[in-house]
Amino acid sequence: MTLRLYDTATAAVRDFEPVHPGKVGIYHCGLTVQGAPHVGHIYKEVVFDVLRRWLERSGFEVTVIANVTDIEDKILTKSAERGVPWWAHAYEFERELHWAYDVLGCRPPTYEPRATGHIPEMLEMIADLIERGHAYVAPDGSGDVYFDVKSWPAYGELSNQRIDDMEAAPDADPRGKRDPRDFALWKGHVDGVPLTASWPTPWGRGRPGWHLECSAMAGKYLGEEFDIHGGGLDLRFPHHENELAQSTAVGQKFARFWMHNALVTAAGEKMSKSLGNGAIVRSVVERVRPIELRYYLVQSHYRSVVEFSFGALEEAATGFQRIEGFVTRATEVTGGAAPAAELPEAFVAAMNDDLGTPAAMAALHLTVRDGNKLLGDGDSPALRENLAAVRAMLDVLGLDPLAEPWVSRTGGSAELTEVLDGLVKALLDQRQAARARKDYAAADEIRDRLKALGVIVEDTPQGARWTVAGSTPAEGI
Repeated sequence: MTLRLYDTATAAVRDFEPVHPGKVGIYHCGLTVQGAPHVGHIYKEVVFDVLRRWLERSGFEVTVIANVTDIEDKILTKSAERGVPWWAHAYEFERELHWAYDVLGCRPPTYEPRATGHIPEMLEMIADLIERGHAYVAPDGSGDVYFDVKSWPAYGELSNQRIDDMEAAPDADPRGKRDPRDFALWKGHVDGVPLTASWPTPWGRGRPGWHLECSAMAGKYLGEEFDIHGGGLDLRFPHHENELAQSTAVGQKFARFWMHNALVTAAGEKMSKSLGNGAIVRSVVERVRPIELRYYLVQSHYRSVVEFSFGALEEAATGFQRIEGFVTRATEVTGGAAPAAELPEAFVAAMNDDLGTPAAMAALHLTVRDGNKLLGDGDSPALRENLAAVRAMLDVLGLDPLAEPWVSRTGGSAELTEVLDGLVKALLDQRQAARARKDYAAADEIRDRLKALGVIVEDTPQGARWTVAGSTPAEGI
């Protein structure tokens, strides 16, 4: 079955055909590193990580470019409020972004360009747009340079809007513009902004406009035409619309497909720091394991809104623990040996149908259910094939608990692990004794205390097993 993806530009699901056979180039907009990433930010990273994994599983050689916007008005404002250099502020939160990538098992991009490292490419693009009549230098001597939207009749094609129906943003500064809807390619330096946040140009010192940054970096690393441009749905307009306009206005074909993931909301509102409802990734993974947060995000279709709540997150964590429990028990029974994995047809069909992770998850759960039935008969070729299929599906989704990075996160040294094992087993002994005397309230209290500490207890016919975040399940009594 051919991979089909929803293209925002045509508002249709289309057969995916890469520019170069066997190779796929993806550009997805990275963060403006103004603060620590929340779940809404990292959702995009998880979506495109799953896309990349599926393309690679399908035999493609994939190049992923995801930029870092390290110069922008919000960075300048927030760094000034903190009293730190803007570049130090940006670097601090760039590192936080990388931590969030890693903790959720997202593979790093093939390359991650910074906006500040591509000023020459931006200036070259501006000069080309001016020469072609699609950009102009503001006549007020400010050093601002604007894209002339009226000069490009196709403006609005990505968001399916007509120029005459558009209104300028309420906070748009009209000074120096021919039309209030024109957008900045370059912003002239102004008093109060550090001189280090500016670069010399033929029009005076200044800094790049946000939209220009991505066009310059996508073109440099993926060429004048590439396969997929992506990001959150909130970027479709004006950011991606402006990218498309300025890139095609200099003669590039730009992206064949535009993929936009839906937003993560909280209480029906877009998750954002300004609304005060941002669930910071570092805080969320203190309540559930990172692999469980990833499972929670993957189970929704990327074009469906995710309504974030800790109740739903904890329910998803319980669902993943059932899958993890099967993988652990089946691996113990079979000794870990498994034949080459064949993905179930239903899983393949789901993933090829616009990255349909809900239907893919249904195929995964069905296979796990069949595997649990096979477990009762001990080791068998059928169980080994089942386990291999389950782990292959989990690998595509980035959720295999016995693969990297999850398997390496044991939580400490061998000596510390041994001490922890002894302490947990002592509590499990007490729990077993309470159950033997039918004091179930005491047994449940021990289990709840362990859970509060991040230790998950699972009762099996062979005895109690316990796990801690990222560790290999251990047997108790």
